Amino acid sequence: MSVPALFTTARAIPVEDKPSFPTISYWDNWTDPQGVTHLTKCKMSTFHEDSIAPDGDKIMLSSPHDGPATVTMRVQPPHWKGGWNVSHQVQWIVPLSGIYFIKAMDGTSVELNPGDILLSEDVAPASHGSDPKGHLSGNVGDAAVALQILQFGEATPSHVPCQWQ
Repeated sequence: MSVPALFTTARAIPVEDKPSFPTISYWDNWTDPQGVTHLTKCKMSTFHEDSIAPDGDKIMLSSPHDGPATVTMRVQPPHWKGGWNVSHQVQWIVPLSGIYFIKAMDGTSVELNPGDILLSEDVAPASHGSDPKGHLSGNVGDAAVALQILQFGEATPSHVPCQWQ
């Protein structure tokens, strides 16, 4: 008497067949060729293995974002709203505490929690009649929001999403 197979045998996938690690998600606030801003969720996965010391363990590094940079820590009081505005430089924004929101001209809005990453490239949006230009940002909830902002003075914004791989 034969017993039908109720389970299939699972095989472990060899390491070389697994997706590459690591992958880090970020939001890209970019401007299309018509000058409209958008928010697109992207994945950064181009890393190379390196070490920070000759006898240290290996780490995974992304490609550098080269050029002169300014790092600013900003604390926004509870209920802060920034109004519609334009980024003057390409910048990476990382909430450290509190919940930060951003809304693009196309109506897309996202909430960023501590540790989330935003690439803000809406450097040259265009006016479309009486519609607002750039992005709207502010705090969510009753807490202050602390942000780390890395601005790159010579970086050129892309006009397509997810170029930072």
